[in-house]
Amino acid sequence: MPPQLPYPLELVYLSGFYEILGGIGLLVPPVSQAAAWGLIALFIAVFPANINMAVNHIQLEHIPDSPWVQVVRLPFQAVLIAWAWWYTKSYDGQKQASIIPKSLIPKQLELK
Repeated sequence: MPPQLPYPLELVYLSGFYEILGGIGLLVPPVSQAAAWGLIALFIAVFPANINMAVNHIQLEHIPDSPWVQVVRLPFQAVLIAWAWWYTKSYDGQKQASIIPKSLIPKQLELK
């Protein structure tokens, strides 16, 4: 976490909580679009922290201490944003993963 931000540990836990919540939200068709936009915003918001880690070679417990691991994380953010962007489209029961059975999803949420 960049040193300019207050409560760094709390912000890490908060961002992790919202990342998990957003990931679950992608699997719930009625909220998947909102969850996708939230995740895109989150991935953009945490990008400066990833840059800070790579530039200052901040080592985390249980993560290999290699500059390559930190550098690879940076372009991986673009992959995560693209993946979330895919979910910003209307629900398509044939393509989108869901934890809700298709029979329980209202017809008006399905792609025409």
